[in-house]
Order: sequence, then structure tokens, then C-alpha cells
Amino acid sequence: MKKVLTIAGSDSCGGAGVQADLKSLSANGVYAMSVITAITAQNTMGVFDVLDLGEDIIKAQIDAIFTDINVDAVKIGMVSQITTINAISEKLELYKPKNIVLDPVMISKSGYSLLKPESKSALIKKLIPLASLITPNVPEAEEILQEINSDIKKIETVEDMEKAAKEMYKLGCKSVLLKGGHMVGDAVDVFYDGKEILHFTSSRINTKNTHGTGCTLSSAIAANLALGHDMKESIKNSKEYITTAIKHSLDIGHGVGPTNHFYELYKKAGMKND
Repeated sequence: MKKVLTIAGSDSCGGAGVQADLKSLSANGVYAMSVITAITAQNTMGVFDVLDLGEDIIKAQIDAIFTDINVDAVKIGMVSQITTINAISEKLELYKPKNIVLDPVMISKSGYSLLKPESKSALIKKLIPLASLITPNVPEAEEILQEINSDIKKIETVEDMEKAAKEMYKLGCKSVLLKGGHMVGDAVDVFYDGKEILHFTSSRINTKNTHGTGCTLSSAIAANLALGHDMKESIKNSKEYITTAIKHSLDIGHGVGPTNHFYELYKKAGMKND
């Protein structure tokens, strides 16, 4: 069995962060492992508090995994502090995993800042160059472009997304998937790998329950890469997976509910999903 490590923050309500990553990885057929960078107090209505873990325990967690288990892919999520980013980059440069998917988590759906402003530069300089793929959404891409003083100020069209993807590719990653979930109309994600631009399009699903979609998609891509699929096939498979998970999302809590990670598995088992 292929083994994938997520490095991210914990979500107490289980819809995003490490918990969503573990579900997504498992549903996509790999053995899931985790390094926790922060503990958040959150539910479907918002993020209420964050406790960042120290760099020593983050390094110790990474060492514990890599010195014992072969890691086929790594997904990186919430990394709010400079010390956290430095610790992760140091260890990944040491262990050199083949596949690294970086989801540059910056702001929660409720508007809580999950990346400290002073940490943006460190993420751009230390983690993006290590990534096989980065998966920013439009607001995150705008933050990154602002940090590097790009001429692109706002991303409002698919053409803007294409230009932004090319700009972010210059930061050293092997490829970019700029997600269009915040745009109007069908959900168009723009991919660029230095050679070609591709569009991954899916119909927009009318639901408020999209908590953890970014975490879920990036983890699914990491799982597919670990399974031996190339980047384009990994994204295609993962888009299909997240679309199903959103279509059958769960109306849990009073706010933005989570996606349904195990819909297909539950259906095969004859269990009620929705």
C-alpha cells in the first residue's frame, strides 16, 4: 500500500485540515499519516482560536515518519508561523520525498487568517520551490502575487487565472493548479506546468456545504500521485472525487458543512449517505 503524509493543522470539527486530509487520503486508496502543525478550535461556523505547535515537535514528528516509513507523497496545508515553515522545509530538503503537494492555506472560509502576514514571504521562498504542485484558490493567488509585487492585482477572468498561474510558476514549483471555486459560473481550475495551460472544468454545485474542499482536493491529488498517476491524471481523478464529495455534502452544524469523503464507499456498502 502506498503511504502519504499530510503536514497541516487540526480541525476540531473534522471538516478541514488534518482530519479532512486523512479522510481524503484513505478514500483515495492510500495509507494516511499526519504531522500536526497547529491545533484549531473551529466548527462549521468559524475558527475561534489557534495554538501553533513548536518547531521541535514538528521536526520530531517528521523525523518519526521518515526514519521508519517510506513516504510516497506529502501534502502540506496550514503552516502559519515562520518557524513552522523553516522546520518543514529543512526536513523535506533532508528527506527529499518524490511528490509534494502544497495547498497554501491563508484564510478560512469564515475569514480567519490561518497564515500570519509575516509568514507569507517564508512560504513563498521556502516551500513553494519544493512543491511538485501548488493549489491556491483565487484569494490565495492574489495574496501571493501581491507579496511578490506582481502586476496582476485582481483575478477576475479565466484569462487572469492563466496569467496568474504562469506568474506563480516562476516561483520555483513544478506546476500550478489555480482553483476557480471563488469565480462566477462553472468551476474552472487552471493548470500550468511551464509547458502548457489546461482547464479542468466542473459544474458548480448549489450547496453551502463546502468546508474543507481545498484540503480534500490537494490530499486526493497527493494520493493519486503516490499511486503512480501522472500529474494531469491525478488532478482529473481528484476533481471527480471532490465533485462527488461536494454533490453529496453533509448538512452538519449551523454553518458551512463538510464534504462527504466516503460517499462512494458508503454507497458500495449499502449505507445511507445523505
